[in-house]
Amino acid sequence: MAKGNSISKTFVWILMGLLFVGLAGFGATNLSGTVRSVGAVGDTPISVDDYARALQNEIRSAQAETGQALSFPQAQALQIPQRVLGQLITTTAITHEADELGISVGDETVARELMDISAFQGASGRFDRDTYRFALENAGLNEAEFEQDLREETARALLQAAVVSGAPMPDTYVQTLLGFVGETRAFTWAALDDSALEEPVPAPTEDELTAFYQDNIATYTLPETRDITYAWLTPDMLLDTVEVDEETLRKAYDEQSDRFNQEERRLVERLVMADTEAAEAAIARIESGESDFETEVSNRGLALPDVDMGDVSRRDLGAAAEAVFAAEVEDVVGPFSSDLGPAIFRVNGILPAQATSFEEAQPILREQLAQDRARRVIDSLITDIDDLLAGGATLEELAKETEMELGQINWTPQSDADIAGYDSFREAAAAADTEDFPEVAALGDGGIFALRLNAVNPPSPQPLDEVRDRVAQDWTRAETEKRLLARAEALASDLGEGRTFEGLGLEPTMVTGQTRSGQLPNLPSNTLQEVFALDAPGTLTLPHQGRAVIIRLDSITAPDFDSAENQVILQALEQQVDGSLANDMFEALARDIQTRVGISIDQQALNAVHANFQ
Repeated sequence: MAKGNSISKTFVWILMGLLFVGLAGFGATNLSGTVRSVGAVGDTPISVDDYARALQNEIRSAQAETGQALSFPQAQALQIPQRVLGQLITTTAITHEADELGISVGDETVARELMDISAFQGASGRFDRDTYRFALENAGLNEAEFEQDLREETARALLQAAVVSGAPMPDTYVQTLLGFVGETRAFTWAALDDSALEEPVPAPTEDELTAFYQDNIATYTLPETRDITYAWLTPDMLLDTVEVDEETLRKAYDEQSDRFNQEERRLVERLVMADTEAAEAAIARIESGESDFETEVSNRGLALPDVDMGDVSRRDLGAAAEAVFAAEVEDVVGPFSSDLGPAIFRVNGILPAQATSFEEAQPILREQLAQDRARRVIDSLITDIDDLLAGGATLEELAKETEMELGQINWTPQSDADIAGYDSFREAAAAADTEDFPEVAALGDGGIFALRLNAVNPPSPQPLDEVRDRVAQDWTRAETEKRLLARAEALASDLGEGRTFEGLGLEPTMVTGQTRSGQLPNLPSNTLQEVFALDAPGTLTLPHQGRAVIIRLDSITAPDFDSAENQVILQALEQQVDGSLANDMFEALARDIQTRVGISIDQQALNAVHANFQ
């Protein structure tokens, strides 16, 4: 009984939290009209106001998580209305079952719960009826509605507690889980490369090469390609034709003086203290070695990014300028006054003054201005190129009559060279149809292009003669791996008879305390799976990137169930498993009720509620 009461109390407070987290503005969700419900489970209705309030609360929760306003169409796309309706169907089903079983709570219990709700307490800390009434008015509720909701929620909690409290998961189940998760294994391994073979792998014969090619034809098959002809023009293509006079260059140099001529700067962190005495004490602790700058930052409840000023000039530092610029890297100076109060400063870097003459800046400025002019030239050509395409000009004719250059590509989603490196081209290439007419589109750097899809070529094997060298390399690697694996199995058999890795001329690596999870970068990806598949110490061999790996399982260690660490894990697993089982049973109960008594949904009433959110 004690457990049931505890669960009931918990669910009551959950109800309170859901109701009062977003009280403000809930009154707007009350709907007028003759329709009072959006559906029912059996003969227990789902009220319009309950659905509207729950929907508004869920939308506001989503907005709080994202920090952005959420329109109702966006909420629909996220299936928020469906989720809210599903939750209300479940709670209404439990309410219906509680009514059928005669489960209820008296006025005394409801009154006691009301008295304990802090939202209803006045300045004295005790229940205040005016505060209670005001809170409910803001929530769009009256006292009778709220108290009935509280009564129903408490009854549902009693029923749920009765369902879930009587079905704890057996201890053996949890211990089995920990035994699986916490078991560790120790093993030793060594790798064999081609130097372990008695003789080198010979070159493949023609028959071997052909057979390997046919057995692995998928490896040598080209994906679907799209045969595309395109014409394009980028600013880089026009750079040689664009001239920039010296007067324009000098004007740009003067306008960008701050870019080419920078005064000496420092990378600085500033820690503002509560007062001068605190700042002096911090400096004293740092200078004596009792503390350091990071510790003082932490003591102020801050992190290093919070105190980072970035690169600053003397003008940015005020009274601290001379001391900061005289300090070495890692020096801490101060305290000095700042616009935020007394502060200490740490120097993290010295950036010397930078002076770039006009002659030195000229190539940079010339390219920058030439690029800008080239982009403007391209912009001026777009209308003429559009007119040519509209008049029926082909891409080949376009390349002859304009500055655009013609190209062809057998495009796949993996293509990324030249024009295929532009996102806009890739999107157009993927969407193009053979019936489409070429249109001018923009590239990301100010360039333009137009394309024509000539054909879509299905996946096709590359002829053996075109990939002969690659097939030969693959065969050699596979054959080497095959022979090494046979050699590894023979050596593993010797290990099983008591011989050592060292005695077999191998360089072993030991792994201890290995769980089922973890990273083994120098071993095959399935190593842990295979090692933990062994029921007892033994050996196994695995191929790995043209090598063979011998693994000897040395020991299997079960977890210590009595250790403090595993006791914590056991408790966590028990809570997780019990909670999962309780949720499954609760959902099963809700589905059973819905199946027995039926569900009815009034779509017109739902639409009416949704209209208020548009």
